Amino acid sequence: MHALVFDRFGPPDVLKWREVADPVAPEGHAIVQIAAAGLNFADMYRRRGDYHMDATPPWILGYEGAGTIVALGPGDARGFAIGDRVGFADAPRANAERAAAPLDKLVVLPADISFDTAAAVLLQGLTAQYLIHDSHAVRPGEIVVVHAAAGGVGLLLTQMLVACGAQVIALASSEAKRAAARAAGASHALGYDGWVEHVRAIAPRGADAIYDSVGSTLSDSLAAARTGGAIVFYGFAGGNPAPVDPRLLMDRSLTLTGGDLWNVLTGPVERRRRAAELFAQLQAGTLRPTIAARVAMASGADAHRMLEGRGTIGKLLLTIAMTP
Repeated sequence: MHALVFDRFGPPDVLKWREVADPVAPEGHAIVQIAAAGLNFADMYRRRGDYHMDATPPWILGYEGAGTIVALGPGDARGFAIGDRVGFADAPRANAERAAAPLDKLVVLPADISFDTAAAVLLQGLTAQYLIHDSHAVRPGEIVVVHAAAGGVGLLLTQMLVACGAQVIALASSEAKRAAARAAGASHALGYDGWVEHVRAIAPRGADAIYDSVGSTLSDSLAAARTGGAIVFYGFAGGNPAPVDPRLLMDRSLTLTGGDLWNVLTGPVERRRRAAELFAQLQAGTLRPTIAARVAMASGADAHRMLEGRGTIGKLLLTIAMTP
C-alpha cells in the first residue's frame, strides 16, 4: 500500500507518498481502508519532532480517519463486520491507504454521515462536546469567549454553545475568520488587539466562561473573566502560558480547569455514546462542519503547508479515492 511517510523530522518537504508494508490486524483490531483523514496541529508537531513519536522510521502520521473495514483480526470481532463504514478519532497511522485500528476505538457511521464529515468532526467535535459538558457546564444566557474561533474546534464549539443558549464572543486573527465565526452563530467577533477591553465593553462584569486553546493568552483570559467565572485551558497553539498565581484564583473566585479528550473517552461504550450524540447534532442540522479544503493524501505536504500558514478556516482533510 501507499502511505504518507517521513524518515526525519523537519518541514513539510520531509513527507513522501510511497509504498510501505501493508498493516496486519492483530486480535482486537480491524484493517480500515481509509477514505479521508483529518489533519490536525498535532500532526504538524509530530512531523517537526515536537511530540513523541512511537516506533521507528518511517513514521506515518494521522490519528483521525474514516473508511471501510476490509479485514478483521483473529478472535472476537465485537460486533464489527467486513464492509462496515467506520470512523475513529484516536487510532494511529491514518495517513495511509489502510490502517490497523483497535476495535474499541472504532465507531460505526450512520448511513447519512459521509466519510468526509466523520473525518472532519470526530476529533474536534468530541472535543467541543466535552468542553461544554464536562469542563464547564454551559448554561443558557452565559456570555462565553472562544479563542481561535475559526479553527477546527472553534467553529464547532461556537455552534454547540449557541445551541446551548449561550452568547458567544469569538476571537479570531483575520476578518475572514471573524466572518466565519459570525456565520457559526457568534454574537460578536473580535480581533486580538485589545480584546480584553473589548470583551469588558460588551460584558462589563466580564465573561462567564472563556475557552482558551492559545495558551500564551491565558493571563488575559483570566483578566477578561468575571468574578466567579471559569477559564478552560485546552491547548497551546500560541505557546505555553505563564505560570498562574493561585492567589488570583482565590481572590476572584475563578475556576481554571484543563481539558483533554483522552480523559473522557474512557472506553468503547462511552466513546460510542458521545459519538452518537455528535452524529445526532449533525443529522438535526444544529452542527455543520466547515471543510477548509480536501487535499489528496499523496499531496499531504501541501496540506501541511496550508495548516502551518494558519490561514485556513475549518478543517483540512486528506482524502483517498476508494478502491476495491
